[in-house]
Amino acid sequence: MNVDVVERTTAGLAAWLRDQCLGGGTVVVGRDARRGSEEFARAAAEVLAGEGFDVVLLPRPLPTPLVAFAVRRLGAVAGVQITASHNPPADNGYKVYLHGGAPLAAPADREIEDAIGRVGQVRRSPVTPADDAIVSAYLDRVAALPLGERRTVRIALTPLHGVGGAVAVAALRAAGFTDIHTVATQFDPDPSFPTVAFPNPEEPGATDLVLALAESVDADVAIALDPDADRCAVGIPGPNGWRMLTGDETGALLGNRILAHTPGTALVATTIVSSTLLGKIAAARGHRSARTLTGFKWLVRADGGNGSLVYAYEEAVGHCVDPDVVRDKDGISAAVLVADLVADLAADGHTLMDALDDLAIEFGVHATGQVSQRSDDLGEIVRTMDRLRADPPTEIAGIAVETTDLAAVRGPLRTDAVILAGPGLHVTVRPSGTEPKLKAYSEVVEPVLAGDVVAARTSAHARSELVRQYLKSATTRKSD
Repeated sequence: MNVDVVERTTAGLAAWLRDQCLGGGTVVVGRDARRGSEEFARAAAEVLAGEGFDVVLLPRPLPTPLVAFAVRRLGAVAGVQITASHNPPADNGYKVYLHGGAPLAAPADREIEDAIGRVGQVRRSPVTPADDAIVSAYLDRVAALPLGERRTVRIALTPLHGVGGAVAVAALRAAGFTDIHTVATQFDPDPSFPTVAFPNPEEPGATDLVLALAESVDADVAIALDPDADRCAVGIPGPNGWRMLTGDETGALLGNRILAHTPGTALVATTIVSSTLLGKIAAARGHRSARTLTGFKWLVRADGGNGSLVYAYEEAVGHCVDPDVVRDKDGISAAVLVADLVADLAADGHTLMDALDDLAIEFGVHATGQVSQRSDDLGEIVRTMDRLRADPPTEIAGIAVETTDLAAVRGPLRTDAVILAGPGLHVTVRPSGTEPKLKAYSEVVEPVLAGDVVAARTSAHARSELVRQYLKSATTRKSD
């Protein structure tokens, strides 16, 4: 990632936009606070201006969802956000939104890549940064999201040295949540991410400080945003201390909450590597559900553009709670709805854990997990997938399973992945799309008998551990 790469990429994007008969139009450009982001955003904005587009360059480092919001609100033909999300400090990246505010997807990605290869001379024109009007409009929208009337909740919050801190606090306050405590050492943007080994709220240790803060201030909920604030991780108190919810647990809670306040028939969506619980909730509430490939570029298109999508999530703590205006994951609006749910539950003497127990009693305990194996030999990942297809298991942890090879199916779910499924067990194995890793996602479902959630959860976690051990062995066994 350097200025030359950004200039050529942007010139290719501009050429593609013209080829789509979009001519000129508005393009939104934003950035995070990583090293190089300001210079890269300026380069992108000035190349777009040089190519004849009206450019809205956001005024300072801001969360990625603000670009998705701005594209849709302004009717822009595209948006560019300079960000590496929760990647290591040395990384940076270039994210594109298309007209309508959805992330770039095939076949446009390949067409833009071809256009980049044909770029000749690059022109740049000066651009004046915009004012705060987009930020204000976004905060007004988020302030209107809460579904309940209660606002009494104490929140512990960290942006993990990213750009979401000030906007998240402003959004929560605008929505009526004023009792907010932040991790001071992680609040200001810092591209070196000095207090965490890896700036991802899913990583072990990354949320230790916000959980400690939550315990010390007797908070009702802990919230951790990733560095560009498009992901939201949630922590709760329990009998053994504070812990982070999985993305699937938060997804079920928010999905159930939104569907309970949605009239008619609506659509919710999640991915092939996420829990099956959301689909069961939707069916029981008279709504529809869809499963897509991983990534919000597919999730927010699950309704085919007909406007029926009301919620989408993926297990990697990404939540789209307001697809009418932000057609991507948005950690800040998700945090507001989490606070809203916590406040309503607390007013009735209940907690998020109680809400999870209620879902378990109705649908069974859904214990999800992941095995991730990094390999310096990309060929070994390919060989492992080949071996799994050639000689799939007939049982895992005593559960008979059948195999579905998604590389062999027709339609939108065709991808390099294998599903192993049996009674109360669902496993998806696939190579990572962004890292040299092989990933296996598992779900064990255990019914709750006689209302004993503790027993069901204990049994589900024990079976899940057996599945995890099998998957760890299967994905690390070297090919002959």
